[in-house]
Amino acid sequence: MRNIALRLMYVGTAYHGWQVQKNAITVAETLELALATVVCHPVKLVGAGRTDAGVHAETYIASFKTESTIPCDRIPLAVNTRLPDDIVVTQATEVPEDFNAILSCEKKEYTYRIYNSRLRNAFFVNRAWFYPKRLDDRIMAQAAAHFVGTHDFKAVQSVGTPVKSTVRTIHYFTVERQEDMITCAVCANGFLYNMVRAMIGTIVYAAEGKFSADDIPAILEGRKRVAAGPTAPPDGLYMTKLWYPLDV
Repeated sequence: MRNIALRLMYVGTAYHGWQVQKNAITVAETLELALATVVCHPVKLVGAGRTDAGVHAETYIASFKTESTIPCDRIPLAVNTRLPDDIVVTQATEVPEDFNAILSCEKKEYTYRIYNSRLRNAFFVNRAWFYPKRLDDRIMAQAAAHFVGTHDFKAVQSVGTPVKSTVRTIHYFTVERQEDMITCAVCANGFLYNMVRAMIGTIVYAAEGKFSADDIPAILEGRKRVAAGPTAPPDGLYMTKLWYPLDV
């Protein structure tokens, strides 16, 4: 039995997230069905993490077991002909038997894009959060810096799948503006449900003056979701980097 890691990218607009669901089209189900026609048996993918409906991935890793002998360099070519245009497999690598796309992942980076202009840009529809009110990116960066480190992030967790602990470590949270596009990049050892989108909503609230950037530590210590900012829309969120102990 071989263990294969796939590197892929997808635009999440048409899908109800990554995870297979009973009554909705998802990225995992679409990819599993395409792979099954290539390896000639049902496929069960393990993904690097759950992405919500409408969220995108510039980089994503998924692994699966197969008895097929098809060479790895042929898998992307074969499966891409069976996939819709918004999902693309870019690489396949044979990995050790104990490799698991989610459990072996050491840290992840998500990037969130805000199109901050009075007028909407048609090319960023479903690709960025259109925000017409001018935002002070310097205040957003000050607020983001307070999230860096090891904290209890319950205040920026939406109700969802129960977890044993809400403590996570954020390695960096940067905010940069280039003309009308604000790009926020956050890297952590793991994320809670809607955590990134809630943190984005919180630093936007700080930029609007709803509270001070320096109020973030107290919001985290209070552990109450209502004290933080709103959950930003999924359109602007992308999974952008993944770190593993081996090259996949």
